[in-house]
Amino acid sequence: MPHTAPHYLAAGPRVAIRHFTLDDGPEFTARARESKDLHRPWLFPPDTDEAYATYTRRLIEDETKAGFLVCDKDSGDIAGFININNIVRGAFQCGALGYGAFAHAAGRGLMREGLDLVIGYAFGPLGLHRLEINVQPENAASVALARGAGFRLEGFSPAMLYIDGAWRDHERWALTTEMRARD
Repeated sequence: MPHTAPHYLAAGPRVAIRHFTLDDGPEFTARARESKDLHRPWLFPPDTDEAYATYTRRLIEDETKAGFLVCDKDSGDIAGFININNIVRGAFQCGALGYGAFAHAAGRGLMREGLDLVIGYAFGPLGLHRLEINVQPENAASVALARGAGFRLEGFSPAMLYIDGAWRDHERWALTTEMRARD
């Protein structure tokens, strides 16, 4: 279902989340270009208009994906993004998270707040039971975000994903509705 006007799906003290729109392209791609040093070698968000349009259309049109922009609640500026990929329904009710902060917002706790909002949305309106994060062990910031949000380390997968020209090892982190209810 296309998203025609940005509106917040959930809000916290400093950030709010909303779906991607095609109109976000100029700001998103500018932030991605400004953040290359922060993202490399872990992440390669779209940094051209064409790449952004392709990326966003997949998030909007594919029922196995849900994309969220983490926005500064006061200014509306995009601080980062969190996507739920590979959503599986039926008995599994699970999705895999991918995320990235933009350089101007990194290290300020905005993504942690945004991740809490996305988790609430995933376990609420989306009806998911389990969320997973696959992260390269050397990516300390991403590991800290997963751990800080209450995800538990479930395993290690050698050569799991092909990123930046090589098969990369990943740690597997997970969170279920029951784990979240205990917090």
